[in-house]
Amino acid sequence: MIVYQENKADFLRDAFSRDIEEVVLEAYRRRTGRSVSRGEVRSWKESLLALAKVINDDAIPIDCGVAIEYGIPQTAKRIDVLLSGLGSDGRDELLIIELKQWAQAERTRKDGVIRTRFEHGMADVSHPSYQAWSYASLLQDFNDAVDRDEVQLRPCAYLHNYGDDGVLTDPFYQGWIEKAPVFLRGDAERTRLREFVRQHVRAGDRNRLLYRIENGKVRPSKGLVDSLEGMLKGKDEFVLIDDQKVVFETIVELARGATPSTKEVVIVEGGPGTGKSVVAINALAALTSSRLVAKYVTKNAAPRAVFESKLSGSFRRSRIGNLFSGSGAFVNTTANVFDALVVDEAHRVNEKSGLYGNQGSHQVEEIIGSSKCAVFFIDEDQRVTWKDIGSKTDIAQRARRAGARVTHLQLASQFRCSGSDGYLAWLDNALGIRPTANEQLEPGPFDFRVFDSPETLRREIVERNAASNRARMVAGYCWDWKSKKDPDAMDVVIPEHGFGMQWNLTDDGGLWIISPESVAQIGCIHTCQGLEVDWIGVIVGPDLVVRDGRVITRPERRSKQDHSIRGYKAMLETEPEAAREKADRIIRNTYRTLLTRGMKGCFLYCTDTETREYFKRIVTESGAIQLCEPPEREAT
Repeated sequence: MIVYQENKADFLRDAFSRDIEEVVLEAYRRRTGRSVSRGEVRSWKESLLALAKVINDDAIPIDCGVAIEYGIPQTAKRIDVLLSGLGSDGRDELLIIELKQWAQAERTRKDGVIRTRFEHGMADVSHPSYQAWSYASLLQDFNDAVDRDEVQLRPCAYLHNYGDDGVLTDPFYQGWIEKAPVFLRGDAERTRLREFVRQHVRAGDRNRLLYRIENGKVRPSKGLVDSLEGMLKGKDEFVLIDDQKVVFETIVELARGATPSTKEVVIVEGGPGTGKSVVAINALAALTSSRLVAKYVTKNAAPRAVFESKLSGSFRRSRIGNLFSGSGAFVNTTANVFDALVVDEAHRVNEKSGLYGNQGSHQVEEIIGSSKCAVFFIDEDQRVTWKDIGSKTDIAQRARRAGARVTHLQLASQFRCSGSDGYLAWLDNALGIRPTANEQLEPGPFDFRVFDSPETLRREIVERNAASNRARMVAGYCWDWKSKKDPDAMDVVIPEHGFGMQWNLTDDGGLWIISPESVAQIGCIHTCQGLEVDWIGVIVGPDLVVRDGRVITRPERRSKQDHSIRGYKAMLETEPEAAREKADRIIRNTYRTLLTRGMKGCFLYCTDTETREYFKRIVTESGAIQLCEPPEREAT
């Protein structure tokens, strides 16, 4: 949907002779039935006037097309400005212009990410060049008119208030600037942008291209399909095994047959290491190959970043990034615009969306409403924050209210933890999650060890990691993240052992678990859930202890910076028993999740001595697994 669409002559008239912001606002209300904030209206006024001054040039065709606020189908994203016309060879040209009113920014070390100031302070956002390129990529890969007619897309960004201080144009961002030039404040920059428009729009097209784009069919392009298929080839970690194949084929069959009037909801239940993510990625690839519009969805950013990186073979963002989405991205999505949404880690979905949790109605309802087929992969024992609400019962109820048919599937075969179902049963019993017959850990291929020193554990993990970059340390969130403000500060500090490490690198973002240097940092539940390594080292903090053989959780010993149990204290005042029960389950589930990230082994250190002795006892009484070397002498 395009909010405002005119030729250049009419746009200039509206910009210079009328209040362009009011013209666009009226068009927005008419097209959407909604309004926008006064802040956005002010930004229209300033940015569109600045753009009008750029294209008010006789060399730019008077009948080229100008579109403002193009809502990209299947997303909540809006492109600020599109300019359409014909190039020197007579082919269709479309300029995608991202407008910003920024006055300052800070460089980061994250690919395509920069920091700028908003009303509530500094925040990480996409670099304007990356943002413009990503919008062009969306159009290229999902708009049939652009793909079929081989439209030439020319993305760029214009920050008319921003003087060049070397931040936005830092060489670190050069790769994205080459894909989408950035133009800043000043007469020289305005001339550069004018020349950019002149170069690519040589003749007008009387808005014909804009009409085709607005009415173009939404489906994956052949180029995107070929690219994704090529990425999956030869990657053993995405090969389907046993019941994974059955579940995959069932999902694909149901999704291909779903329609707006015959909606399908599939609930796939499976524990850690049963291959939920493997099936999800294969389903995404198969449906995309069928030219269906599908996305892989998780609340947590880490699995999305890691799977995109593994598929593309690069830490840099790629065109397939548009196939991945957060669970809160469907607040304003058109009904049934997606053929399928594949929701991994569905137990982590929240009720509300947005930065402050105040947008939308319910994420499960929005996902079901936005798609003809919604697939939810779930393990209710991995709900690890106060806001996690995903349950198979609730999903099924909401699906039926939406008129969808519900199919339940199960992934049972265990491939993580050396395929040891016995280890998982033992762990559930050991953490007091549920009683099982596995009171002691039986001998098996999975290497589980209890360490008396965190430093010894760290050395073991670093040594294992040297072979294949497949070993990491994680911990419960019982220590403040001091290094976020002080780069030299240690976070996870255990002074009696002279031990100190920092939490996971902010520069790596969701790629912490595969970034080569990140073995030097400790990860938390948010950067490893849904992912795996060969060897995992886990530090159990003071939020989980054992007293007289009984596992006890202590939510008050969590870091005050941990959002996982935010809401506990408020609920404690009104429903103390329910609050304690919910916090107890979150803490136990957190450690269950951390202790099942390893494919080959798990090494454990507990900060509490009695807890450490408890785990030693229930491991060694069976003679199953030998303990690590004798403990180091503790500092006095």
